[in-house]
Amino acid sequence: MRKFAVILSGCGVYDGSEIHEATLALYALSKNGVDYECFAPDKNQHHVINHLNGKEMNETRNVLIESARIARGKIKPLTEYKAKNFDGVLFPGGFGAAKNLSTYAFDSTNMKVDPEVERVIKETHSEGKVIGALCIAPTLIAKVLGAKVTIGTDNNTAKHIEKLGGKHINKEAIDVAIDEKNKIVTNPCYMNAASIFQVGQGAEAAVEAMIGLTKI
Repeated sequence: MRKFAVILSGCGVYDGSEIHEATLALYALSKNGVDYECFAPDKNQHHVINHLNGKEMNETRNVLIESARIARGKIKPLTEYKAKNFDGVLFPGGFGAAKNLSTYAFDSTNMKVDPEVERVIKETHSEGKVIGALCIAPTLIAKVLGAKVTIGTDNNTAKHIEKLGGKHINKEAIDVAIDEKNKIVTNPCYMNAASIFQVGQGAEAAVEAMIGLTKI
């Protein structure tokens, strides 16, 4: 049985992992007979957002603890990730990827990637394993590896991908961009999707493409 790692960044679209994308990615993995294990950085979120009104809240939350809500408690600190134990790694989107896994939300093309996240990406790539990223998470891959990715059809973000060192490919919500040389699979999810159904289609397409690349 294949086994993928799923890297979460909190719980909630505005300050963590996009819950629909994360959950539907886990569903797609299970549906396709792939075992998975969840990981997240053990550190505080950049900030906490009230998802009712979009305003910042005066409190502190931990990325790993918040991510455990999605993983139903079955999750490990990102420091415990070892590429040799997995066939691939998948990053769901949400602002957590741009706020907690990197500084893209604040620094744009001058972004920095969390050191452990960068290690995970480089280690997985050097082992010849598959890497998948959804929604805004492909910015991480562009910054670290300079691979071919998609964030959908948003022209400004596509330009950012190019400035980060990647090669952007326009794709619609349910389509995937595949960089076979680097074994990278990306999908826009909510960057383009108009419904949770489309997010599910996109996540499943990404998972199926990742499985396909494990055979190369």
